[in-house]
Amino acid sequence: MNAVLGQTGVLLGLVASIAGIVTAVYGLARRRPSALRHAGTYTYLALAGAVLATIAMERAFLTHDFSLVFVANNNSRETPLLYTITGMWSALQGSILLWVLILTGYLAAMTRRFADRATDAVVGWAKLAGLVVATFFFALIAGPANPFVTVSGPIPPDGVGPNPLLQDNALVAIHPVFLYLGLVGFTIPFVFAIATLATGRLGEGWLAETRRWTIFAWGFLSIGIVLGAWWSYQVLGWGGFWAWDPVENAALLPWLCATAFIHSVMVQERRGLLRVWNLSLVIATFSLTILCTFLTRSGVLVSVHSFTESDIGPELLAFLGLAAAAGIGLIAWRGDRLRSPGGIDAALSREGAFLVNNLLLAGFAFVVLLGTVFPLLLQALDGQQITIGRPYFDALTVPIGLALLFFMAIGPALAWRKTGGTTLGRRLAVPAWSALAVIVICVAAGIRGLTPLTAFGLGAFAAAAALRQLVLATIAAHRQGHGAWRGLVGRSNGGMVAHLGVVVIAVGLAAAMSFGQRTEITLRHGQVARFDGATLRYVGTTSFSTPQRSGVSAAIVLNGGKVLRPEISQFGANTEGIGTPAIDSGPFRDWYVTLARSPAHGNGPVTIDVIVQPLVFWLWVGGLIVGVGAALAALPARRRERVRVQAAAPALASPRREPVGAR
Repeated sequence: MNAVLGQTGVLLGLVASIAGIVTAVYGLARRRPSALRHAGTYTYLALAGAVLATIAMERAFLTHDFSLVFVANNNSRETPLLYTITGMWSALQGSILLWVLILTGYLAAMTRRFADRATDAVVGWAKLAGLVVATFFFALIAGPANPFVTVSGPIPPDGVGPNPLLQDNALVAIHPVFLYLGLVGFTIPFVFAIATLATGRLGEGWLAETRRWTIFAWGFLSIGIVLGAWWSYQVLGWGGFWAWDPVENAALLPWLCATAFIHSVMVQERRGLLRVWNLSLVIATFSLTILCTFLTRSGVLVSVHSFTESDIGPELLAFLGLAAAAGIGLIAWRGDRLRSPGGIDAALSREGAFLVNNLLLAGFAFVVLLGTVFPLLLQALDGQQITIGRPYFDALTVPIGLALLFFMAIGPALAWRKTGGTTLGRRLAVPAWSALAVIVICVAAGIRGLTPLTAFGLGAFAAAAALRQLVLATIAAHRQGHGAWRGLVGRSNGGMVAHLGVVVIAVGLAAAMSFGQRTEITLRHGQVARFDGATLRYVGTTSFSTPQRSGVSAAIVLNGGKVLRPEISQFGANTEGIGTPAIDSGPFRDWYVTLARSPAHGNGPVTIDVIVQPLVFWLWVGGLIVGVGAALAALPARRRERVRVQAAAPALASPRREPVGAR
């Protein structure tokens, strides 16, 4: 029953996507408005197919339908309800189904949003490109990544269960969803970029229309990356949150390109500059989302974040090549018409700062891409296996990150076209004094080290500059009769809130990476050890057993108060033990304890790893602030700003309709 329902949903989605492509092509080629209207209907049918397939898969998990190979491999009767539900995206086939569900949801929302302009050629081409992307992913789950394949022999009485690492923390329920909402969301700006290039309507209107989609996708991806770091910190037991793991890098790459686009697109809207650059960033961002899928779901990487192996790598690489070739080819075709009407008037200007910001982000992305992909290329060419680790990434990305903090501070203080030195000095006086004060306080407190002191100083510089902008915007909103909170709403003001979140994350990273301490301690029952000014007393161990797992936990009393209980758990009789850390998290530092070796008998001696890291708590707070900033940036701006954007971008923002196929 579940297999039939699921395959019916997949077939419905695939047929609807193909029919939508045919209808859109016919409408665009023959200039038939009615056909373009009907093309949008197929996005709703594709969504219906994805929803039906998803319901069938979740029903199979909830009813423990082990006649499906995917369910038998990723579920068991002892699996708790939460991890039964999340089992759908715990492996390749289900994660591609989740991708399709979110993709068709975005396409249906796009159709709904532009329903009043369904006959516009740009919207028609955007639907066409979106349905092509949907067709590819539906074809994957209809073929090589089919989650509804049934077992060939007798139906097993029970399943294997999900990977133990994926049933040990509730973050697995939301981290992949936010990540996919971000990655898949970049499809919308991509299809509009293709549409404007295909139609030749290269005004700035499409930027105004898709800006909010890009910001939402960027916000979701930002939260997804931070949640992934939090999951790694709480589950993997190594005490860190970012290891430059290839799968981590794969998600970071599109985030870097999207961040560059969100900044540089303002230069195009305001001055009409950087058109080719912005189109290239949109295409690169989408292409990198496909590369992310390839790296995480093809089995080519060995990673603690990758839980699947498959043979869909060639298909993903082929589609990646097709998307990149289509974008680059269209940019080359329209090259003459994409020339900017002018240039940057002065280096000391907001557009000049945005350009440097973009170059730094592009350099950051190149460093990460090279370090991630080069080992794969080398292995493919001559069979050599090498590993590029943290020293490479830290040595090259830390200076870029510090430079980005600096330009985060001075960028908002600069005016468009040209800024005088006196004006800039006046605007940056308070931020500069704030940075100096923070550095002096840190040195007085005994903090040493060029990198952390620079990070703290630049963080204060950027934070004070962002707060200055927000205070001015709040005062202006109040004087205009709006609520003071309106000073936080809109792209510029929401961006300043997101800047504050990035600063908080940067400061937390600098503190944790520079001043973290680690030790290994062996304790007998009742013994007390001292580390970093605190006491740890071992008071015994407890064995536990549930239908899901069994194991042992040690009770460690921290400073005579809170009891930390690190565990080693076993999920199933023949599985390897999985360590679960115990964390005492606070605003100043985290105590992180893992059970390195459990007692051989009773309350025998235990060996624990103890890690003390300052300001880790603020990484998660910073991620929340970034998400809030993205939401504020996506909210409608005040009327004056909307009028300015529409005046600068009449091509698509105005209600005027152009005939189908207009060039």
